Amino acid sequence: MTPAPSSPATGSVDAPAFNLNRHTARLLMREPFFAALSRRIDKRSTQAIPTAGVKVDKDTGTFVMYYNPEFFATLTDVQKLGVLKHEFYHLIFEHVTGRLPSDGMSKEWNIATDLAINSHLVNELPDMCCMPGQGPFEDLPLGKSAEWYLANLPENPGEGEDGEGEGQQGEGEGDGSGQGGGQGGGQGDAGGGQGYDSFDDHSGWGEVDQATKELAKERLKNTLKQAADEAAKSNSWGTVSSEVRKEIMDRITPRVDWKKVLRYFVKTTQRSSRNSTVKRLNRRYPRIHAGKKIQRQARIAISIDQSGSVSDSMLAAFFSELNTLAALAEFTVIPFDTEVATDKVYTWKKGQSQTWERVMCGGTCFDAPTRYVNEEGFDGHIVLTDMMAPKPIKSDCQRMWMTTKAYADRPYFQTSERVIAIDCEG
Repeated sequence: MTPAPSSPATGSVDAPAFNLNRHTARLLMREPFFAALSRRIDKRSTQAIPTAGVKVDKDTGTFVMYYNPEFFATLTDVQKLGVLKHEFYHLIFEHVTGRLPSDGMSKEWNIATDLAINSHLVNELPDMCCMPGQGPFEDLPLGKSAEWYLANLPENPGEGEDGEGEGQQGEGEGDGSGQGGGQGGGQGDAGGGQGYDSFDDHSGWGEVDQATKELAKERLKNTLKQAADEAAKSNSWGTVSSEVRKEIMDRITPRVDWKKVLRYFVKTTQRSSRNSTVKRLNRRYPRIHAGKKIQRQARIAISIDQSGSVSDSMLAAFFSELNTLAALAEFTVIPFDTEVATDKVYTWKKGQSQTWERVMCGGTCFDAPTRYVNEEGFDGHIVLTDMMAPKPIKSDCQRMWMTTKAYADRPYFQTSERVIAIDCEG
């Protein structure tokens, strides 16, 4: 075995360089989500940055975490874990692949992203880190978004520093890892001209083209889903807050285009009628038997919940799309609350345009419109509602529910029928 090198000054044996990969499993023992995420993120040692940082590898389109082993060797276990989570949060919140302000990268944006992340890491990071409620940020509250912190930063956040978004320069010019000098500051004495900056390196965030970023984002979404699945199976997300957990689930949940779903529903509920006509040739017996004329139509009921909790924006978004769909089919609009307003039911003729209006304002009962639709023999039934009422009776035709995301996430009743969240702004 080759002996470890000795220090020429003292003759003592030098300590081996800190290897983060040998410590992550121990550090993340009580963090199932972050542990699962960490296993899928390559971690590379480098002297080219003073602290740590994450970026997209331009050759592979994957995320990499770089760290300075000398910096990590000076940290306590709590701080090592905090820095790990800090870097992973940059990925989770999409700071590396997008979400930039309109004027692009800047020192202020770097600080703002760190403040947003560090709100979740109080008492877990080195003193150099920017923290809401402390030092020059003592007037800023915890738990805000990066965009909020950017808009509310103290004046001249980088006074006494040079450059935009590059922070204090690390020593050296790179070691072949692809990292150059970057941020290594943190919060200092703003009154003394030292200024403050992000403690970790953000310089690699803009190094790859958009196509590579999009590839990395898709891979990260899959990685986050796998980590979330592991956390769910272990029945523990560790220190991940419920707010962050919800944001993660929103990012990995496939988004349904409710307008496309509505169009599909209309088309699949169309029925055909066949009539003989001498104007069309019979394909099998031309000029012997009359041909067939096929007409496709759908009788679709649109039951609109008129209770006060159904917002005007929800009604407006729905009617806007129905105006487009009127080119495909004829609708019967059924206003209801605890009963159907039969005198307000009207037919939305194919090709016509309608404006939305509220004609009732009471409670909610889904049995009333369902009975009406069953008795009238419709082919399909769409219910626009907040779903805040007991489960209704069985529908004789295909029924679909449309509501906002908030109500879709927390319905008053459970159903196996399709529930689609309306984007009231899209």
